[in-house]
Amino acid sequence: MNATLAPAALPVPVSFEFYPPTTEAGGEKLKGVVQELGSVAPEFFSVTYGAGGSTQDRTLSTVIDIARMGFEAAPHLSCVGSTRAKITEIMATYRAQDIRRLVALRGDLPSGTATAGEFRYASELIAFIRETEGSDLRIEVAAYPEYHPQQRYAKRDLQHFADKIKAGADAAITQFFFNPDAYFHFVDEVRALGVEVPIVPGIMPFHNYARIAQFAMRDGIEIPRWVALKMEGYMDDTASIRAFGLEVVSKLCERLVAGGAPSLHFYTLNQSALVLQICQRLGTR
Repeated sequence: MNATLAPAALPVPVSFEFYPPTTEAGGEKLKGVVQELGSVAPEFFSVTYGAGGSTQDRTLSTVIDIARMGFEAAPHLSCVGSTRAKITEIMATYRAQDIRRLVALRGDLPSGTATAGEFRYASELIAFIRETEGSDLRIEVAAYPEYHPQQRYAKRDLQHFADKIKAGADAAITQFFFNPDAYFHFVDEVRALGVEVPIVPGIMPFHNYARIAQFAMRDGIEIPRWVALKMEGYMDDTASIRAFGLEVVSKLCERLVAGGAPSLHFYTLNQSALVLQICQRLGTR
C-alpha cells in the first residue's frame, strides 16, 4: 500500500505525466495509479502523444478516463505529421469532451517518416490553436534548461522558446534535469527576454537507473558524475539504488521549491510509488 499525503502538506502544486497504456490491463492498472496520485490533489495529469501522432486514439481515451475520474487532464499535441484540418478535428473532439488544457509540442519524426506536416515549429501550432480555439484554452509548452538536444546554439534555442510564449502559451514544463542551477539559469535567461509565464520544472524519479541514464544520454541531459558513479557502484543492489535515487531527487525538488519554482511536474512512467514518496518528503521536511 503506497503512503498518501494530505494535499495541504505540499509546499507547491504538483502535476503528473503518463504515457497511454497499450493494453486493457495496462489501462486498468493506470486507473489505480491515477487514484493513488490523486491523493495529493494534483493540478492536472498530462498524457503523451506518440511520434507522428501514433498514439492519438489511446491518448484521447486515457485523457477521457482521467477526466471521468474527476481530475483535470491535458493531452499532448504535436506538430509532426499534423495538418491544419487534422488539428481542427482533434480540437473539436477535445472540446466535445470538455478538455480545455493541452501540452503543445513540436514532436519528433518517427523512423521512416518523410514529412513533418504543415507546422514546422510549436510556435506555429500554438498560434493556429489560439486563432481557431480562442483564449479559454490552457496551453503548456516544453522548455529545455540544458537546451534542446538538436540545437547547436543556446541563444537560438532561447529565442524559439520565447516565440512559443509570444504565440500564446500560458506556461512551460521543462525537460527533466538533475542540475538545479541549469533550471535557475534558464529562467533568468528567458526572463531577460521578457518571458513572464510560469516555468515548471520537470522531475524524473529514478524509477530505473539504467533506463533513465539512457533517456538522459539520448536527450543531452547531464547526470552529475558523482551520482552516476555511485549508482553504478551499487550494481544489482536495487534497494540502495532506490534509496539513493529517492534522496537525490527529493533534494533536487527541495532546492527548486526553495528557489521559487512555481510547481513541480513529475514524469511518472505510469508508476506511483516513488512519486508519492517524494511528495511525502516534500510535505514533511
